[in-house]
Amino acid sequence: MTKTKKLINAPETIIAELIGGMTAAHSDLLRVEGQTGRAIVAVDGPRDGKVGVVVGGGSGHEPAFAGYVGRGLADAAAIGNIFASPSPEHILDAARAADGGAGVVLLYGNYTGDVLNFTMAAEELEASGVPVRHVAVADDVASAPFDRRGERRGIAGDFFVFKIAGAAADQGEPLARVEALACKANDATLSMGVALGPCSLPQTGKPNFEIGDDEMEIGMGLHGEPGVRRQTLASADTVTDELMETILNELAPPEGSRVAVLVNGLGSTSYVELYIIFNRVKQLLDARGIAIHRSWVGEYATSLEMAGASITLLKLDDELTGLLDHPCRSVALTVGSAETGSTASVRTALASPRKSAAQTPTEDASQRPLRREGAVTPALFRHMMLRVGDEIIAEKDWLSELDGVIGDGDHGVTMEIGWKAVQTALADVREEETIEGLCKRMAKAFLDAVGASSGPLYATAFLRAGAAVGDRLNLDGAGIATWLAAALQGIQDRGRAEPGDKTMIDAWVPAVAAAREQAGGGASELSVLQAARDGAEAGMKATADLESRRGRSSKLGVRSKGHIDPGAASSFVILRAMTAALEGATPEPQPA
Repeated sequence: MTKTKKLINAPETIIAELIGGMTAAHSDLLRVEGQTGRAIVAVDGPRDGKVGVVVGGGSGHEPAFAGYVGRGLADAAAIGNIFASPSPEHILDAARAADGGAGVVLLYGNYTGDVLNFTMAAEELEASGVPVRHVAVADDVASAPFDRRGERRGIAGDFFVFKIAGAAADQGEPLARVEALACKANDATLSMGVALGPCSLPQTGKPNFEIGDDEMEIGMGLHGEPGVRRQTLASADTVTDELMETILNELAPPEGSRVAVLVNGLGSTSYVELYIIFNRVKQLLDARGIAIHRSWVGEYATSLEMAGASITLLKLDDELTGLLDHPCRSVALTVGSAETGSTASVRTALASPRKSAAQTPTEDASQRPLRREGAVTPALFRHMMLRVGDEIIAEKDWLSELDGVIGDGDHGVTMEIGWKAVQTALADVREEETIEGLCKRMAKAFLDAVGASSGPLYATAFLRAGAAVGDRLNLDGAGIATWLAAALQGIQDRGRAEPGDKTMIDAWVPAVAAAREQAGGGASELSVLQAARDGAEAGMKATADLESRRGRSSKLGVRSKGHIDPGAASSFVILRAMTAALEGATPEPQPA
């Protein structure tokens, strides 16, 4: 596969340098707040008594999301890694900066990782006394039928939902009203796109999907997820007609109505092409007697350097029209002349200090009696987790290649980031640290580093697994089976996936079943893990025959069959590594 070229310094410094460059270039509009360094805040946005509006998502979609931070728009944006949701800590930093005492509305695209991370952040905000509402933008008409519109992806329609919510908050509307208007805009916004060529992740330098020179993908998502069908490349008017027919059939604006139009480039589509598309959009709307109230043509929600475009229509009424016309000023969007507040009216956020990994509360084994039977000591458990990190890193490219076929191609990169963070968190721990304490460190490190869907899922798994063996110093075969079962339950409770959905659950379920069977017969620690590993491998391979029902790949339908699920594959790698570490260990017998 051809390697791609990018003007970067190093993959691991991309986000920090992106944020540094963007805030330096637009220092009159943007600043960074919070200890994570991932919250970009409007210089003249947050104000006492105003509902705070926080947007966010993965990087690689610039100018989304930070480009919509400014007076009259969003007050802050939480910035994730490339194509990965920001973590709850990133979101919390942005929300604390945006909070003016009237509550906070969180806006994000309807992707599993974003939903999980923003939901976790909302739960923590509520627990701290901050009223919060959140809305997942779901405008991609190609990604699910009308009767399952709650499953649709959020693509360029973010543009209109952010604009409406930001205007409502700027006009002083209360929290419930800002949420309601964001939902109204969401319901009135439909988009559909086409891709002509792939993008490439900076970490891999490889195209994240393959497409023929004479082919195009109709309905492709914003991360390179395959669309509803692949067909022969057609003329601009033919493609526009197809996209508009799908949008208009559902939006059904009557003759004499008004719409706002966005023709959005995905990263490497020329303005020549975009204006040709808009020309045809206007012809089609004119023929139906539909007026264009406002229009935008350009790059507003990209996918790195992907070739292609999307069309978005917002069906307007008087209320939405007034909010659309309300002045705003940001990097990516300026409407009218937005008022600037006095220095005194601009609120400086006081972010709550975060505890570093070294400050994570841990259990002291000397403070309470713990069961000591079993060969897996805390030191050996730590060695096993470090080995997992090594093997995930070694398999990064394979995992990303699996994900590139049915997802956005970043699963290996995401898992590498998370497990490197775990390795760092486990590098220097106290001798008396328990397995439960180690699991708490792992959960915090993974969640803070990753975001995406894997972050909340594995963080919850580690926390539940650690708590389940909180009465143990060491693990025997039964203890290992308990740890694995609790991890599975945490993943299921957080992600709501079931066996057969073609997710990591399909590897974890047979792994836990096999581990429990061995443990029930009094098997050794190694035998329990070997059974879990083999169960996970069988479950992983079986996902190739499944049709995806969860996550981004669920939009593919039958096209997802024939491919191993990347989450199931990484689950197998984790259990394989844990087993290999135990096979190579020769722990001393522990006193009962």
